[in-house]
Amino acid sequence: MQNNVTTPNAEYPTGFVRIVIVGTCIVASLLAIIDSTVVNVSLRHIAGSIGASTTDVAWIITAFAISNVIIIPLSGMLAELFGTKNYFTVSILVFTLASFMCGNSSELWELVLWRFIQGLGGGALMTQSQTILVASYPPEKLGIASVIYGIGIAAGPALGPTLGGFITDNYSWHWIFYINVPLGILATTTSWLTIPNEKNSQRKDNIDWWGILFLAIGIGSLQYVLEEGNSKNWFDSNIIIIFSLISAVGLVAFVYTEMIQKIPAVNIRLLKHRNLSIGIMFNFIIGAILYIAVYTFPLMAQINLGWTATISGLSLMPGAILSTIGMIFSQKSIDRGVDPKLLIIGGFLCTFIFGTWMSFQSESSSYSGLFIPLLFRGLGIGLFMLPVIMMSIQGLKGADLGQGAGLGNMAKQLGGAVGLALIGTHISDAQAMYQSQLSSNINIYSNTATDAMQRVSHLLQSSGMSSGTADGICNTLLGSEVFRNSELLSYLSSFRMLAAISLVSLFFMFFLKKKIKTSNNESND
Repeated sequence: MQNNVTTPNAEYPTGFVRIVIVGTCIVASLLAIIDSTVVNVSLRHIAGSIGASTTDVAWIITAFAISNVIIIPLSGMLAELFGTKNYFTVSILVFTLASFMCGNSSELWELVLWRFIQGLGGGALMTQSQTILVASYPPEKLGIASVIYGIGIAAGPALGPTLGGFITDNYSWHWIFYINVPLGILATTTSWLTIPNEKNSQRKDNIDWWGILFLAIGIGSLQYVLEEGNSKNWFDSNIIIIFSLISAVGLVAFVYTEMIQKIPAVNIRLLKHRNLSIGIMFNFIIGAILYIAVYTFPLMAQINLGWTATISGLSLMPGAILSTIGMIFSQKSIDRGVDPKLLIIGGFLCTFIFGTWMSFQSESSSYSGLFIPLLFRGLGIGLFMLPVIMMSIQGLKGADLGQGAGLGNMAKQLGGAVGLALIGTHISDAQAMYQSQLSSNINIYSNTATDAMQRVSHLLQSSGMSSGTADGICNTLLGSEVFRNSELLSYLSSFRMLAAISLVSLFFMFFLKKKIKTSNNESND
């Protein structure tokens, strides 16, 4: 595809300028990814502070997710239209301003509004960071650029809950937003001073308004369904049915519009490239795997193991460090001619080991006992993420690079949303099933249950309680024990599901036939 964005002999930044560009992109991508999870652990504190219910305050997450997933695939087009530097810098500025206003909000509607605006700014940061990094290195150093970008992707989901938990436990929830401000100002300044402002001169006369509208309707409605479906019992809710239909119509209209447009807002014709299509599919799976683990593990650690939000977040950090090491190893291996398929297979197998190992935990599990399986998770991410990132953008240049990166990141975001919706529903259903099974074993015919209740009842009566009061307390305690155990079993079941997803994902390796282009080999176009 021809465009006016880059030339084959384009010069690449070097020395201090490249270092500043790399640092700016890392900071920007980390801000965007961390902010997608940092709020989760603070919802109860926020709800109490602004006088909202825990159900209503969940819109703080939903608003950010909807605007984020809409803007990600459009970021390539917007960068062409306004120029890479202009769009990236303004996006950081919008994100920073919205972060300050979120911290300053005192009512729910204010917080939801500014989170939506924050998502509009943050959606560009991930995709444009990747595009700018890749454009800053010659093709033979694609692996280095991908490792740098991958560090942010791998570390963000682990840093978010850690940072959110630490700030909430020790300071105020307002600071989970205020902390973005100095970093945002720094990134805005360095972006404006160092990043080249490349444009596509044809774009301003060919804005695909219908494509933008149908994308916003289709993807926005789908994200709403995924975010709110479990809490509304899915298709038992009329609102979920309505938004599902709107999403389906919007997405069909979007695909049709983009196929007939000469210069579409989102160039879905790029999907004819096999590796990009397979890379998008793997990005979707990676998003699901990343967020299923980050969602399930802190719940189990805080509810069943009694850990604080800070400790549960910190326990993910060694794995995040190993992810970085794994990506560097992957990059070196690919440069030496190792088949990327082997790295992806190794990554999914490590994730399978993590999920299987975690499914055998109990309430007596300790930090040291969970250290090794969490390392397997980190290593798995490091092994499969880099080849997938490289696969998704291999051979793309100029406008196509931005478009391909946008499609890959959108797939990752939607994969995370689908993964969270899937695992949230699974945990709810599994908990109800285990609670029913455990409760059915507590009856007058169960010697174990009756003996335990009698011992506790006699102990309470010996302290002066009446038999009726003692028996009532016994029933309450037993009910709480059943509920707590059913919760734990549902989390263990979700880890088994994660292991199954990892194993099934290996099947898609049969569709991956092309090699990743490196300095030592050529791709089979």
